Amino acid sequence: MAGEELEAQLRPPLLDMKPYPPKVITLASGEKMVVREAKRSELGILLGSIYPLLGAPKDFYDLVAARMYGELLAWYRYRVVNEFVLVGAIDGVIAGIVNSRMVDSRVGMSYHTIAIERGLRVGAQLFAAKMEHHLEHLGQEEVWIVAESPIGFKRWMIEYELEDRSSQFPKVWHELGGVPTYVLTRKLYDAVKSQKVTGSRPVDPAVLATADKLKMPTEYPQLPGYKRERS
Repeated sequence: MAGEELEAQLRPPLLDMKPYPPKVITLASGEKMVVREAKRSELGILLGSIYPLLGAPKDFYDLVAARMYGELLAWYRYRVVNEFVLVGAIDGVIAGIVNSRMVDSRVGMSYHTIAIERGLRVGAQLFAAKMEHHLEHLGQEEVWIVAESPIGFKRWMIEYELEDRSSQFPKVWHELGGVPTYVLTRKLYDAVKSQKVTGSRPVDPAVLATADKLKMPTEYPQLPGYKRERS
């Protein structure tokens, strides 16, 4: 009983958070990627999928993977308030993962985006889905965002024309720290939504079922010396 009481004190208070409604995105390859919210019971396969990327320095995959690894553990063990995790899966194989959290009812805090499948804009699609969840389903007003790689800066700050709030430090400062804080407001989101947010709902039950049981990737284009095996 004492242990349960202590655990209750360690866990942060949670806000009511609506679930993310699954959708399906047809990629440039013609493949269908199901985007859905991940479950805590899937932690092992999520961690297993990003673990190999700890050895991938290109495009800062190692840094992003290390940070997301810790963030997913914190989510699983209830050591962060209102974190959510979205996964993109092609035939059940994890193609990418994004995570984020609600700071309060108004502000969202974007954490990380990892695309394992390359060349199909999986990361861009999942980042857009994450912003969609914050601003449409959770009803927030803005999302704070940082980039840790040049490609991330191009994809988020430049393509979304995000608002630079770094001059407002310390009032506005992303909790990942170290790099300038940018913000996606509802106005900016509405301006790019038609270009960035894709996919359709409801998802055909047969297609949705392909993502019921997630599978770890077997190939990692980000790793040094990688050679694609499949045709």
